[in-house]
Amino acid sequence: MSLSIPHGSKLVNRILQGEEREAALRRAGDAKKVPLSEVGSADLEMIANGAMSPLTGFMAKADYDSVVHSMRLANGLVWSLPITLPVTKEMAANIRLEEEVALVENGKGGAILGVMKVAEKFEYDKTREAQEVYRTADTAHPGVARVMNQGEVCLAGEVWMINRHPESRFREYRRDPAETRRLFAERGWNSVVGFQTRNPVHRAHEYIQKCAMEIVDGLLLHPLVGETKKDDIPADLRMESYHALLQNYYPANRVLLCVFPAAMRYAGPREAIFHALCRKNYGCTHFIVGRDHAGVGKYYGTYDAQKIFAPFQPEELGITTLNFENSFFCKKCGAVVTSKTCPHDAASQISLSGTQVREMLGRGEAPPPEFSRAEVVQILIKGLRNA
Repeated sequence: MSLSIPHGSKLVNRILQGEEREAALRRAGDAKKVPLSEVGSADLEMIANGAMSPLTGFMAKADYDSVVHSMRLANGLVWSLPITLPVTKEMAANIRLEEEVALVENGKGGAILGVMKVAEKFEYDKTREAQEVYRTADTAHPGVARVMNQGEVCLAGEVWMINRHPESRFREYRRDPAETRRLFAERGWNSVVGFQTRNPVHRAHEYIQKCAMEIVDGLLLHPLVGETKKDDIPADLRMESYHALLQNYYPANRVLLCVFPAAMRYAGPREAIFHALCRKNYGCTHFIVGRDHAGVGKYYGTYDAQKIFAPFQPEELGITTLNFENSFFCKKCGAVVTSKTCPHDAASQISLSGTQVREMLGRGEAPPPEFSRAEVVQILIKGLRNA
């Protein structure tokens, strides 16, 4: 086995350097400015560094329509989420086709992040996108709310990144796909399992990670640090908790901790495919899909994110998913188990939802040790108390 081939066969690199970067920076200074949301900034970085290969820019209408309708690009390649640059009608009307615009940080300062030659402008049906991608048009869903509040016209075109976002955090852990692939090769890893998380790792996560580590050479612990819901655990606390966990309970030569710069869309099953394809671009050969992956509220079934992969052929995905049942600590078994391995009833189970855990931590209460490691709990309680 060898590391995965990038999606679409080639790892995209749209990061300008040297004289090309300086020339683009000068042009951007005089160009019309298009502010990027936090989602847009994250998308720009991931298009440019190859994490979203084969995309080279924000989607044109043919790709957008095909992705929303069938989870494929117009050329038939599997892709599950629309990656677009929506702007207001007024801004779109002021931009000509084939005009190069500057992509800038949204807010005070407006730092230049990249440039894009506008190849197309198109209007789109927000309700249709919400229903197809998120399976609901309910604006209580954070992903749907974002779509409904964004601009009415999408600008499409290839992008070049000039600067990373000036407020990007965890720079020492922001490793582009080309770098993770190099590190995997240096470590002699031919098979790597990726783990997506926006939460602190608890005992059930640890269980499925270590099960997966039995069949691969290494684990890419890849927490998402882009935009999340306000009630999610802050990324800096999560990173501190990951360090404590890895230092005490994982073999150092078999785990690589990096951050995933994407913003959460909370698209559930469709986002599970997106997360898998991105990790394929980072070099992973396997990807863990657990309970309610990328879900929110009660919009998706418990295992819908696993079922959505079934219609696709293994070769067109190019990454092997590892599907895990909901895991929990069983007092009678004295271990973390799943319904596949535990014969006991629910009364023996210690299982908490993410919401319950956040509420407990907010009150300064420690979840039971069977749920989370003491080192992790201490970090979270202290951090949330000082927030």
